[in-house]
Amino acid sequence: MLNNHLYTAFYSLYYSHTDMPTNKNISKPTTLHWITLWSLGLLWGCSFFLIKKGLVCYTPVQTASIRIGVTSLAFLPFFIWHFKKINWKNLKYYAIVGLAGSGIPAFLFANAQTEVSSSVSSILNSLTPLFTLIIGIVFFNNKENVRKFFGVLLGLGGAAILILYGKELNTGGHISYSLLIILATICYATSVNTVKKFLQEENPLVLSAVAFQIIGIPSLIVLFNTDFTGKLQLDHEAWVALGYLVILAFVGTFMATVLFFGLVQKTDALFGSMTTYIIPIMAIFLGLLDGEVLEISHGMGMAAILGGVYLSRK
Repeated sequence: MLNNHLYTAFYSLYYSHTDMPTNKNISKPTTLHWITLWSLGLLWGCSFFLIKKGLVCYTPVQTASIRIGVTSLAFLPFFIWHFKKINWKNLKYYAIVGLAGSGIPAFLFANAQTEVSSSVSSILNSLTPLFTLIIGIVFFNNKENVRKFFGVLLGLGGAAILILYGKELNTGGHISYSLLIILATICYATSVNTVKKFLQEENPLVLSAVAFQIIGIPSLIVLFNTDFTGKLQLDHEAWVALGYLVILAFVGTFMATVLFFGLVQKTDALFGSMTTYIIPIMAIFLGLLDGEVLEISHGMGMAAILGGVYLSRK
């Protein structure tokens, strides 16, 4: 109950500065929307590091199942509290958002990061806006202007610079693992367009709660049919890794999901997805704090990304 009151206060604070989302009121991004966008970049930028820490002791399936399962449990009180507000006619869209927006990508990223570094994973993730644009136009009849299209390409070019010329960045492993991340970005693009097209009027908290209940129960069933409990009994490091994954679930999934859905509803699918261009920048700065050197290529890449984000605004 306390968590419910705390989150309700957080949610009310966000929407006290902006109107509740409606199809009739989609405005140019405000200062608060920009702050949310960068905050999401920071939250999700740390997610790749936390996944890596979880994989130290757990298999990719266990890592993803813990992340989804813990998040679903965090949303359970809100699911119960808002049960009467759920629009069950949109169940199929809730399912699409749950599976494509969180469930499938969680397993894809966990598998990919057994062979692909966290830095490269975060950069490949920046393909999301490009697929959001393409899928939105082809399957959702979205109308986008030339400036936004150029902004996406500019941001994509910035990400490419970081991949090709970043000194510390190398793909490593097999290309098939990188393709898993690309598939995940296609899933993200499908989810964000679904939210914008069919779930525009939904309360982001209710939307998130329902979506995670759909994918959470199967994830927990899978988890407890592995040697998860055995690892906890025999290995102290398993508890440390679990701690990292719990942080991932609460910060990088629970909180970030609601913020992201609200941002998409208040702006548009493309603007919301541009947060994935910010994630590599966060990764670079985290590297600086860890003693890495900022190269000219990094500056060029970040400048291109920032320019792309700016051009893609409404």
